Amino acid sequence: MKAVRLHVLEGPDELVYEEVPEPEPGSGETIVRLRAAALNRRDLFATQGMYPGVTPDILPRIPGSDGSGEVVARGDGAEGPDEGTEVVINPALYWGDDPRVPGKEYRILGIPDDGTFAQFIKVPADHVFPKPSHLSHEEAAALPLAALTAYRALVTRGGVAEGQTVLVPGIGGGVATFLVQIASALGARVFVTSGSDEKIEDSKELGAEGGVNYNSEDWSRELKSMAGGVDLSADHVGGENFNALVSLAKPGGRIVVIGATAGPTSKAMTIRIALKHLDVLGTAMGTAEEFGAMLDLYAEHGLHPKIDETFPLEETPSALHLMEEGSGMGKIVLDVPA
Repeated sequence: MKAVRLHVLEGPDELVYEEVPEPEPGSGETIVRLRAAALNRRDLFATQGMYPGVTPDILPRIPGSDGSGEVVARGDGAEGPDEGTEVVINPALYWGDDPRVPGKEYRILGIPDDGTFAQFIKVPADHVFPKPSHLSHEEAAALPLAALTAYRALVTRGGVAEGQTVLVPGIGGGVATFLVQIASALGARVFVTSGSDEKIEDSKELGAEGGVNYNSEDWSRELKSMAGGVDLSADHVGGENFNALVSLAKPGGRIVVIGATAGPTSKAMTIRIALKHLDVLGTAMGTAEEFGAMLDLYAEHGLHPKIDETFPLEETPSALHLMEEGSGMGKIVLDVPA
């Protein structure tokens, strides 16, 4: 089969599109013939040796966490979708029995395991879910890691409810677009921030009511006059942005932290967190039950993920460079050759 493999930790340009052996299913495993895969930041970081567990001694490996295709083989004892079923893969492997936190065996598909940047992949059978019928393979492949993270942040951890005000800072990347779609579908008023007026306008197509450019002077005051107090912020930005979220929060509000692309917060306003009785919560990825519920929500509301651009599998390095630039809006998808 054709696959993209990482041989050395020297960046995206060192990825090699090559012929590798097809995987064979073991006990309880399913083989999926992939039709599309999608990029995440962890794929870029892995090529640079900047992701935990990615070391030279495990190479070569196939990156990729997100994928959609159809079942082509099942090992002994493998349950789940039959051969020929169109499926999407849950990349949160071996979460464990405690829904609050992942267990010791937990890891994300795609290095150190071989991932989805290939024509075929072997995964545990219980991590394969029927693809929502209204989605193409490209759209379904865009969902797994980022939409699961967004769903858990908003629903399980954030407790979003109809009529509440939700703030999504830094609209543009995949997780942020899913946060807007999911919160809006559940009846929340959604507002965004961005350094691009164009991205703010694009977010309205996903369900946002409005937003402000964070390059403007005192943008948080502008947002406060637009949205009022915020019930729930879903923060993947971090940095000094975090203190603005504390200021914007209603008393008793929640801030769910899912990342920190702007780095750590040097002087967090902890006393204001205390005096406003705020809940600050952390989360990443999610359980199999949450993955299924996320797919059901997209099916029930007929939602389609925002796709920025699609590349052939052999052009994965170019796709990763586009992600690194951060200029796009939505997910970057790879078409896997037949």
